[in-house]
Amino acid sequence: MKKVLIALDYNATAQKIAEEGYALAKSMNAQAILLHVVSDPAYYSSDIYSPLMGYDSFTDFKFIGTTSVEKLREAALDYLDKSKQHLHDATIQAVVKEGDFGEQILETAAEINADIIVMGTHSRRGLEKILVGSVAEKVLRHSTIPLFIIPTKIFEEKEK
Repeated sequence: MKKVLIALDYNATAQKIAEEGYALAKSMNAQAILLHVVSDPAYYSSDIYSPLMGYDSFTDFKFIGTTSVEKLREAALDYLDKSKQHLHDATIQAVVKEGDFGEQILETAAEINADIIVMGTHSRRGLEKILVGSVAEKVLRHSTIPLFIIPTKIFEEKEK
């Protein structure tokens, strides 16, 4: 394996996803590529995010209150740069895409010829799954390469 695509959202569990994906890449002497997909600015709300990797508090994060997709892209690049610093590896590639989360993860994997996709799943159920959907499920259904899906529910429960 030569390339590991690590898809990160802004959930507090993204740190664990980044660490696990990076460890997988390093164990195979593969290149790690961090990906964040920017969505509709209305999606971003301080109500749904906890403190993020590389930031002292959520209020330090740059996207709060913005309606500009370009500012969201800049904030995402800053977030991925802080993730690279957290992993202590400046050689990690950072990619920001815009659009549907699942589609962009799949398209990016194809573009970079990724050998595996690493991502988390929030294990949503019921109405939340209907309203928000399951990115991991969509990627799983349509991927032509292996996935390493990390259940983040156990990390979320430990934080409570």
